[in-house]
Amino acid sequence: MSSIIDGVDQRTNLAGNNRLELLLFRLGGSQLYGINVFKVREAIPCPALTKMPNSHPDIRGIASIRGKTISIVDLSQSIGRKGIGDPESNFVILTEYNRTVQGFLVSQVERIVNISWSEVLPPPSASGAGNYMTAITKVDDKIVQIIDVEQVLAQVMNITAAVSTDLAEDLAEKNTQARKHILVADDSSVARKQIKRTLVQIGLDATIAKNGKEALEILKGWAEQGLTVSEHVSLLISDIEMPEMDGYTLTSEIRKDPALKDLQILLHTSMSGTFNQALVKKVGADKFLPKFSANELAAEVQALIQ
Repeated sequence: MSSIIDGVDQRTNLAGNNRLELLLFRLGGSQLYGINVFKVREAIPCPALTKMPNSHPDIRGIASIRGKTISIVDLSQSIGRKGIGDPESNFVILTEYNRTVQGFLVSQVERIVNISWSEVLPPPSASGAGNYMTAITKVDDKIVQIIDVEQVLAQVMNITAAVSTDLAEDLAEKNTQARKHILVADDSSVARKQIKRTLVQIGLDATIAKNGKEALEILKGWAEQGLTVSEHVSLLISDIEMPEMDGYTLTSEIRKDPALKDLQILLHTSMSGTFNQALVKKVGADKFLPKFSANELAAEVQALIQ
C-alpha cells in the first residue's frame, strides 16, 4: 500500500500553482474522504496495536513503525461516526501534522487525484460549526470531504495553545502604545482560534479570513477605500492549504498588485518539508513557520511587525 505514494517528493511543483494532490480513503462506508498527499508519509496495513491505559477513547493504541512509537487514531470515531472494526484488518495513513507524526485508522485507501484548489470549496454553511470538514470537492461526480485534521488532533491530543506568561506580558506591553492590526487567513476553525488567541495575548488586533480568496478580497477592498494597505495592516499570517486559493497563490497575487505588494507575509502551516522554504522565496513571502507553537508564532510576529 505504501507504493501508492511513492515519489511524493517529486510532486512539490504542484504547490505554487494552486493545485494539490489528494489521497482518497474511506471510513467504513461509501463516503469518500481526502487528505493532502504532502502530509502523508505512508499508507500501510494496520500493524499490531498496544492499548494504552487512560488514553483518549479515539486512540485505538500505539504501534512501533520504522523504529518510532506512534499513536493510531480512529479517524471515523473522531468525527462522530461509528468506530472502525478490527484495526488489524484495516489500514493506517501515517501523516505529519504540526511537527508530529500520527497514524489515522481508515477502512480503505483508494487512490491519488490531482485537482485545482479552485475546485475545492468551503463546507456548506448548513453543516454547522461542529462539523469536521474543512472543505469539499468532487471527484468523478462524487463528493469528497476533506477533514479538518487540526480540529481532530486538538480534540484527541488535548493540544493547548497559549503564549507563556512572561513573553505575553513583555510583548503586550510593547504593543499597547500603537496597537497593530494583523490579517489572518486559515481554513481551519481551530487554527483560526489558536492564532487569534495568540495575537490577543500579545496585544494585537486581527481580521480573520477563511481562505486565500477571501483574504485577497479584504485586502483589495482596503486598497479601494484609499488605504495604504501595508500601513493599515502590519502583517498577513496565511495558511498554505486553503480552498479556492492556497497560500502560495495568495502571496503571488499580493506581490503582483502595486497596491498590496509591500505587505509583509508570514506563511504558517501544518505542512512539513524542505520544499516549503524554497517556495517561500519563489512566491515572495517574508517568512515560513510550521504550526503550532504559540511562543514561536508570537516571537516571529513581533519580529516582523517591528
